[in-house]
Amino acid sequence: MMGHRCLEWATLALPANAVDADPQFMRYGRVMPDDLDDIRAELDAAEHVAAAEALPHLRAAAERLSGLIDESMAQAVLSEGASIRSAGASAGLSENAVGPRLARTRSLGAYANADGRVTATGVQRAQYDHENGEARVADDRKPLRFKPRRNT
Repeated sequence: MMGHRCLEWATLALPANAVDADPQFMRYGRVMPDDLDDIRAELDAAEHVAAAEALPHLRAAAERLSGLIDESMAQAVLSEGASIRSAGASAGLSENAVGPRLARTRSLGAYANADGRVTATGVQRAQYDHENGEARVADDRKPLRFKPRRNT
C-alpha cells in the first residue's frame, strides 16, 4: 500500500503545464497508469504459480519497472533540473550506472556519446534543444539480452 502511494505521488511530480507545453514527452513525463497496470498484471500472474512458471512474468515486470525508472531519471535531469548524480542516487544507483541507462531512454537516447552513455554535456544539449522546440527523440531500442551459443 505504501509503495502504491509513492507511485501515485510520482505521477504528480511534474506540473500539468510542463506536459502540455511538451507533448512529445507526454508519455514519459509521468508514471503512466497503463505501465503500472502492466507491471501489476505480470506480478499477479506470477503470484500463485510454481517458481519456474513465475520467472517469465517476474522478468517482464522487472523490465517494465526498470524502463520506468530510466524514463523517470531522464525526465528528472531533462525537465526538473536534477543532476545525473542526484537522479541516480534517488533511484539507488551509482553515478556511473546512470549514463548507460539514460542512453536507453526515448527522451535522452539521441544524446548518447559514442560510448553509449549520456553525460552532463549530452543533458545540456538536450535541455537546449528541448527549450528551442528541437528535441531529438531516440528510436526504440531493446536492452541487450544473453543469447546462448549454438551447439556445435
